[in-house]
This record gives sequence, C-alpha cells and structure tokens, in this order.
Amino acid sequence: MIRNFINKILLFPYYFALSFRHFLYDSRILKSCRPDIPVISLGNITAGGTGKTPHTEYLIRNLSPGFRVAVLSRGYGRKSRGFRFVQTGDTPLVCGDEPLQIKRKFPEITVAVDEKRKRGIDMLLSLLPEERPQIIILDDGFQHRSITPTINIVLIDYNRPVSGDRLIPFGRLRDLPSRLKKADSVIITKCPGEPDEEEQISLRKREGILDKQSLFFSMIDYSDPQPLFKGADKRYAYSRFAIVVTSVANPVPLYYYIRNSGKIINARLSFPDHHNFSRSDINRINRWASEFPKCGIYTTEKDAQRLSVMDKLSDDVKKRLFYVPICVKVLEEEGAESFINQIKTKLG
Repeated sequence: MIRNFINKILLFPYYFALSFRHFLYDSRILKSCRPDIPVISLGNITAGGTGKTPHTEYLIRNLSPGFRVAVLSRGYGRKSRGFRFVQTGDTPLVCGDEPLQIKRKFPEITVAVDEKRKRGIDMLLSLLPEERPQIIILDDGFQHRSITPTINIVLIDYNRPVSGDRLIPFGRLRDLPSRLKKADSVIITKCPGEPDEEEQISLRKREGILDKQSLFFSMIDYSDPQPLFKGADKRYAYSRFAIVVTSVANPVPLYYYIRNSGKIINARLSFPDHHNFSRSDINRINRWASEFPKCGIYTTEKDAQRLSVMDKLSDDVKKRLFYVPICVKVLEEEGAESFINQIKTKLG
C-alpha cells in the first residue's frame, strides 16, 4: 500500500503533463490539423509489442489494390532527421527498421519518415498528382495530436491488457488509459485463438471499450523461415536445435512458434527493442553459433533489417541465419470483411 502511494506521487508529474497536453488539444488551445486526404492512424497506449507494423502491412494489402497508399512513420531508431523517402537500399540507421521492412515488402508504395507528422503529410501531398497518395497510414500516430486522422485505430495486446497497467516507468503505459475512448476502432491483437461471444463481451468490459467503438480481434500467422543471406544452407532450417536472436519488445510469441515447430532452443539472445547491434553483440552471436554448431539461428523480420548489414557476422552464422515472416489475420471471416468495409466507408 505504501509502495503504491509512493509510485502515485512519483508518477504525478508525468500524469499531469499528459493530462495537460490532452487538455490543450481538446480545448483547442493547441491546434490539430485535419489533412485534405484520408488518414488512418494506427497506434497504441502500451509501449511496444502490440503489432503495429504487421497491422500496417495488413492495411496495405487490403487497401493498396484500390488506392494509392502511403505510410508515414517517425522512423524510430534512425540517426537521420527530417523528412525522407524510404528506399529499399537504405539501412535502418537512415530510416528505421520498421519503415525499411515495410518498403522492402511493398516496394511499389510510398514509405516516408518524419518526426514532424504535419510536415511529413505536407511533403506527401506536394508530390505530382500521379504519385500523390490517396490514403496515408500514420504509423504510431495515436499520441501525435497535431494531426486529426480520419480513423483512429488502437491496438491492445491480448496478453498485456491496458486495464490494471501503470504509466511508464512503473508499467508499460505510454498514455492515459482514458485516451482509449478516443479510438474509432480497437483491435485486440495476438489472440491465442478466436474468442467466443462470451469472451468478446468480457474483453470489451475489461478494457473499458465503449459500445459505439468497433472491436476486432487478430492473431499472428507465422510463415516458413527464410534465409537472410544468399548461400544459406537451408538444411539448418530442419535442424531440431535453435538459437534465437531478437531485439523486439516481446519475443515470447517467436519462442512459442519455434518450440511448437518441434525445435529445442539451446540459446536465446534478447536485446532491447530497436537495438542497434554493436561489434560486441555480433561477437557474442558468433560465439554462441560456434558453441552450438548444429543449431539453426532464427530472428524476427524486423531484426533481419539490421542484421543484414552487419558485416562482422561470421560466415558460419550467415549460412545458418533465418528470419521468420509474420502476417496478421483478423479473426472471423465476417470480422475481417467488416473491418475493411468500415475503413472504406469512412474513407468515402
């Protein structure tokens, strides 16, 4: 009880700052711009691990056949600043790992990064008419109040509910739980399976999701591991033994996938989210590979963007290193169709 009281005192400045900022926007003291183009904001209240990137890719797959889609991200983890169009030949230090992953998977669409979202949207709208996007997906845009999106979609990890959590640093919340009520749609992600009607009602109640807010459920689908480097020995993908290297917010789902594939994980090297691998880190990966010579080495699709440019990886690691592609599946056939139809309806 005393500890909770102390935590509340320590959190008060952060809580006050967030509340005051939202008050300034809600009272229109600070102006929020509504762009002259449909904007879909995809975000969360919890710091990391809710699945923004695969859900962004899900929207691209379902919207790009009928619209020119652009993705605008701040490019978290990059060393550059300002506006930049992402190119397939870029490195994560230039544009961030997640925008680079999206561009490489969808080279035909426009992907851009800018820490100032309004400037980024203005730059996209300044393109020639035949290149100008018809829809902009604002990756991680829920906290960026300078832009008023057409649709606000908030993601909640099934295994890490907002309810009962606390603000950073005592919890994983990056925003006030009450802000969830500002979402148009909520997606509960990483579900272990399709929730029945009773569980859906329970989850809605648990998270305080209003009846007027659309609620959807999704899960992660894993594809077969793919070699990261040319000349990889694909026989290692069939080895019963594995080393897993990750720098994501929550690597546990990948561990489960590899174990459920019948493999034994001999070593796990876990780094902070968006970690830039140092020479010491690469040497550590090389040493673990030498210690376990029969293991296939697995990483996430996001980490693959950074590991692919690490020239100090040993040849032994390169021939055994695989990434595991993922994609989102919105549960229930009617749910998936309803989700996309609602977006298209709001987009006009």
